[in-house]
Amino acid sequence: MTFKSACVVGAGRVGKTLAARLAEEIPTRTTGREIDVGDAELVVICVPDRAIVEVAEAIEPGPWVAHTSGACRLDALEPHQRRFSLHPLQTFVLDLGPEQLDGSWAAVSGEDDEALRAGRELAALLGVTPFELDDDERPLYHAAAHFASAFLVTLHDVAAELMEAAGAPPEALEPLMRRTMENGFSHTGPLVRGDWGTIERHLEAIGSRRPQLLALYRALADTEATLLGVRAR
Repeated sequence: MTFKSACVVGAGRVGKTLAARLAEEIPTRTTGREIDVGDAELVVICVPDRAIVEVAEAIEPGPWVAHTSGACRLDALEPHQRRFSLHPLQTFVLDLGPEQLDGSWAAVSGEDDEALRAGRELAALLGVTPFELDDDERPLYHAAAHFASAFLVTLHDVAAELMEAAGAPPEALEPLMRRTMENGFSHTGPLVRGDWGTIERHLEAIGSRRPQLLALYRALADTEATLLGVRAR
């Protein structure tokens, strides 16, 4: 299967990035609220999840239609039968271009072999590595992505708040976080040594200075201990 033309619906962060990459490979048009897809063989819907159903219904059946949501099921693309989804497992910003896709993976879902082939063809055009995702597993998959992206930012923000409270520069955390990723997310720190005394001192300090963060720290410490198989307190 080879797509010779495409239309991207939506000009947000994802839509802009995908349209720019597709335009490097095949004739690609973009459309907004007017939803004029022309005679494109492939229509890629890059709109907020709440708008996918409405947009899909406004497109005349015929071309392959895909959405890029990580959470929405394929039935959001009714009434289209030639449908699939491709979710780029990446975060995007408006100020950068299609290079944001480089090195990324993408979850592809389809209801038959032809739809999966269409998803893999789009992945090839985008230059991303596809993997098949069962449509029923979307909530768990998207939760994993949320942990890895949004919650990583949350953890950075929490750590930065504690650094500021201690009179230390929050920007000093960034090389530490980068090296942790470069080291393959290997566990380090007091729980690797089973040092619960240090953890208790952490809890005491957080409880005194930032009590609203105490439950989060305790939950994360207990979870890390479980993953490491460390004896509980």
